[in-house]
Amino acid sequence: MKREVTKAVFPVAGLGTRFLPATKSVPKEIMTLVDRPLIQYAIDEARAAGIKEFIFVTSRGKGALEDYFDHAPQLEAELEKKGKTKLLKTLESTNMESGAIAYIRQHKALGLGHAVWCARRLIGDEPFAVILPDDVIAAEKPCLQQMVEAYAETGGNMVAAMEVPMEKTSSYGMLDVDEDMGSMVRIRGMVEKPKDNPPSNLAVIGRYILSPSVLNNLHEMKSGAGGEIQLTDAIADEIRSDRGVYGYRFAGQRFDCGSKSGFLQATVAFGLARPELHDDLAAYLHEVVNLGKAAE
Repeated sequence: MKREVTKAVFPVAGLGTRFLPATKSVPKEIMTLVDRPLIQYAIDEARAAGIKEFIFVTSRGKGALEDYFDHAPQLEAELEKKGKTKLLKTLESTNMESGAIAYIRQHKALGLGHAVWCARRLIGDEPFAVILPDDVIAAEKPCLQQMVEAYAETGGNMVAAMEVPMEKTSSYGMLDVDEDMGSMVRIRGMVEKPKDNPPSNLAVIGRYILSPSVLNNLHEMKSGAGGEIQLTDAIADEIRSDRGVYGYRFAGQRFDCGSKSGFLQATVAFGLARPELHDDLAAYLHEVVNLGKAAE
């Protein structure tokens, strides 16, 4: 019998150097798309997938991230006093029940695999999800929810997958496909950031559902691409087991908010999706494109 996925790990220990100087004092995960921080999009997606326990792997300087999910009694009292019930409702999604969220420190930047390994004691012997907040996915049905539903049929291990141009395969973990079943593929191998001859153009995106045995693989602390402990290497070790590894072609649009260009694209896309912002933003974009007018 397959166990439900109720725990998720959020690796948020990175320094966000591509967004300096902003990230000198503000964690990258708190930077906002329109009016919601990146981490809120990740949390909302996890909740929609049935996640009940949220495990954050953090580092020094992430206090603002922890404060974000705490209650703000003074702010709430002021909004209530002024009758701003809509804003009070908005704040509800930022609050976490006591005990639902935990924070683990990653003291050394040894890679994504090491970050997940740091959460091993809280994961225990249960299947778990991993969500990378840098990957924001706009979808009618949240990406992780799609994966959880597919996982109920397959079990094993599952990674979100997306086709990318061949010239960009060196930036991703790439899948070697054994059997293509449409939205699902059975994997016979994974290669982290191949310099040449990628096995396919199907890339791993920042959503995973993993067996706890992956943690045993990570415990070996094998160094991979870039001298880091790669999560894809530990998942690839599962291919030889009877648990299986699958790639899932999710329905939705992914934005790489770990890059400035991707973050700006996401800001525009999510802004245009908001009815109250669409007309003014669309008119401005039209003016920029047609007149070549931009901020100086």
